[in-house]
Amino acid sequence: MFLVLLYFALPLVDVLLSAEVSGLPGGDRLDCVKASDQCLKEQSCSTKFRTLRQCVAGKESNFSRATGLEAKDECRSAMEALKQKSLYNCRCKRGMKKEKNCLRIYWSMYQSLQGNDLLEDSPYEPVNSRLSDIFRLAPIVSVEPVLSKGNNCLDAAKACNLNDTCKRFRSAYITPCTSSTSNEICNKRKCHKALRLFFDKVPPKHSYGMLFCSCRDVACTERRRQTIVPVCSYEDREKPNCLNLQESCKKNYICRSRLADFFTNCQPESRSVSSCLKENYADCLLAYSGLIGTVMTPNYIDSSSLSVAPWCDCSNSGNDIDECMKFLNFFQDNICLKNAIQAFGNGTDVNVWQPILPVQTTTATTTTASRLKNTGSETTNNEIPSHNDSPACANLQVRE
Repeated sequence: MFLVLLYFALPLVDVLLSAEVSGLPGGDRLDCVKASDQCLKEQSCSTKFRTLRQCVAGKESNFSRATGLEAKDECRSAMEALKQKSLYNCRCKRGMKKEKNCLRIYWSMYQSLQGNDLLEDSPYEPVNSRLSDIFRLAPIVSVEPVLSKGNNCLDAAKACNLNDTCKRFRSAYITPCTSSTSNEICNKRKCHKALRLFFDKVPPKHSYGMLFCSCRDVACTERRRQTIVPVCSYEDREKPNCLNLQESCKKNYICRSRLADFFTNCQPESRSVSSCLKENYADCLLAYSGLIGTVMTPNYIDSSSLSVAPWCDCSNSGNDIDECMKFLNFFQDNICLKNAIQAFGNGTDVNVWQPILPVQTTTATTTTASRLKNTGSETTNNEIPSHNDSPACANLQVRE
């Protein structure tokens, strides 16, 4: 009985911990759109916020005659004043109606006054969920390690077609992701937008079932790799340098935010039980799936491992080769992400009976170079490639 009570009490503990660190009365943080509306109704806040936005835009001459150090001091003063307002603690929700506008407001608060590195803190409100919450609802995921010799990814696709929401949003991305045009294989922009909607709107028990299904042969792993339609959404004529791709991502509010969320929630930590700094597989998988449908869209590299990567490499990196490899290895050799994928496929989670506190760090924010570390290549038992089966590409038709 005690274990049962503790099992249902843990989610409440997560909520209370989240409320404690939010820094606002009652633990409630406004989304940035509402916080901005509040700020604009208050003259002192409105003035400082407009100043800060002009600082971010680099238009010092438009808001002050001061230049150089004086202008920078004015920018810092505006930020310090806004730290006392709810706007400073605002966050966004993935897939919300005004997500792009919300993220634009968020980044206007943070993106330029702390340098040009990718910022570490996620702009998204924590979900406070665990994989065990998904397992209780997912009919295709067993609570025991997967022993079936069948194709779990095919079973996941069939389960998607039996769910109206999953089937509708899957149909919505199949069309733009496979239709040819005169200039390219497909309309990548429309394909990416439809993929984002799929992973934002479809319940994880179905979307994760297709993306993180456990496999024992190549036919299954190839179907899993084909879930996001690689030819259109993932591959391109040439592979860009990963640092250039990162820069391109940072110019888009949604991509920048999803990447920051991924770095935050899939940060490896060797001292933790799960090998994740946040000790939360569900948050890592949510952050990873959030990258799909952006220019940083990752996918499985091959059919023999759980290694993933965006469509980029580190050729022509020059003196930045080490930084580029750290960035790429955060995807390819991320033991936190690999453990999270394997945990979903095997129906296991971080110890759900005992509350686990995240490993504390000495600073709240760090640079990209210090956060991205080589974690070493790890092997997994989640996939046992069969050399007797040839790869079978997934059937992109909605009907399986």
